[in-house]
Amino acid sequence: MAKSAPESVAIAPEVLAKYETVIGLEVHVQLLTNSKIFCACSTHFGDPPNTNVCPVCLGLPGTLPVLNKRAVELGIRASLALNCTVHEHSRFARKNYFYPDLPKGYQISQYELPLATNGWIEIDHDGAKKRIGITRLHLEEDAAKNLHEGFSQSATKAYIDYNRCGTPLSEIVSEPDMRAPEEAYAYLTTLRQIMLYTGVSDCNMEEGSLRCDANVSVRLRGAKEFGTKVEVKNLNSFRYLQKALEYEVERHIGVLESGGRIAQETRLWHQNENCTVSMRSKEKAHDYRYFPEPDLLPVHVSAAWREDVLRTLPELPEAKRARFMITYGITPQDAVLSTSTRARADFFENTIAAKVANPQVAANWIQTELLRRLNESGKEIEASPISPRELAELIDLVESGKITASIGKKVFATMFESGRNANEIVATEGLAQINDASALERAAREVIEKNSDNVAKFKSGNEGVFKFFVGQVMRATRGQANPQVVNDILRKLLS
Repeated sequence: MAKSAPESVAIAPEVLAKYETVIGLEVHVQLLTNSKIFCACSTHFGDPPNTNVCPVCLGLPGTLPVLNKRAVELGIRASLALNCTVHEHSRFARKNYFYPDLPKGYQISQYELPLATNGWIEIDHDGAKKRIGITRLHLEEDAAKNLHEGFSQSATKAYIDYNRCGTPLSEIVSEPDMRAPEEAYAYLTTLRQIMLYTGVSDCNMEEGSLRCDANVSVRLRGAKEFGTKVEVKNLNSFRYLQKALEYEVERHIGVLESGGRIAQETRLWHQNENCTVSMRSKEKAHDYRYFPEPDLLPVHVSAAWREDVLRTLPELPEAKRARFMITYGITPQDAVLSTSTRARADFFENTIAAKVANPQVAANWIQTELLRRLNESGKEIEASPISPRELAELIDLVESGKITASIGKKVFATMFESGRNANEIVATEGLAQINDASALERAAREVIEKNSDNVAKFKSGNEGVFKFFVGQVMRATRGQANPQVVNDILRKLLS
């Protein structure tokens, strides 16, 4: 039974500064397989409860697990992407505990011989890079899903959906190298991006494909010993992770400053109350009584298999960002945005490949116009109604001076809504840029004749009025006039 949450007390900045935060994360990543880790049942999310089950994942007597090779392969891929050492020999073990969502009464996991150890990833935080160590990556099966009717102690109904039971997971345990909730946020963001890039998982937090437990403690600055740690379980969003850690850091410091002691325990984050609550004491935690799984052979990863998986690894985000800046000369910020997902990176490079002379211009169009429109329509870039080739054609029309930049934005909007290409829209709607100097001079003279007051202001030294004249000529030509030609003509006429 959860204990009531302690009252949150604001801690003064100078008191916070006395302490150092220590954070380590345990992240469960659901591997992107079609079937479960020890049987052939589907891992498809959202099917009716208890339809993707069989005697093996239901733990019925006399059944034997059979290891899914694809799950091991994805675990190897994740390990290599995280700079881990993949061991030639690893072994599954039984983690014994009783809970309704665990039909066998134990979970098949890895314990003393995990798949991989000693890895690291690099995070960006406050403009600096920091390496976060990874202790281990091991494979295990997921438990079933508990569903409760009601949210209080008086709830009388509970249900269990065993569809998720036996889904393959990789648990990634970090070193306690993070020193602020913001660093934990950056670590989880980077880890998720790597898992998506490698195709190891879809990392859908809403569907439970990525779940996180956080271990947090505080100690006086300069102290070598860690403080008493508390585990915060089942943080299923980046925002909840950061808020839960911020709350725990202040709670720990408040307890210590008041002369109390931190209890080693497991806590849950309650979003509605913006606090953590005690779930169970670590001193009373079950002894899992690990022992080798007798029904599964040890896992053997040969050097040849490891090299085969290594060759399938795609270019990872950090390397891609560096290459984009060097090869294409785009800004660091655009490199980050362009590589946030593999789909965005591919769209950018495919646009460049369609004969865009200036990659920075392509990045600008994608970041400003395309992503804004996609966001407004609730679409991902994979579902863009404008292809990279079509965007490249539009960029060429603008850069070659066949249409103006403002007209280009209007053409883009029409392309996005109608699916028509830029050349067709420009031709049928008569949107080509006007470069005829005589026609533009006539338009400029008309604007000047109608605005004698502003002419007087300009001649008296009010340079800002010049933009007014340019705007009026552009309006008169429906935005199709060549802006440079308009500027030259107006300067000549007004002088």
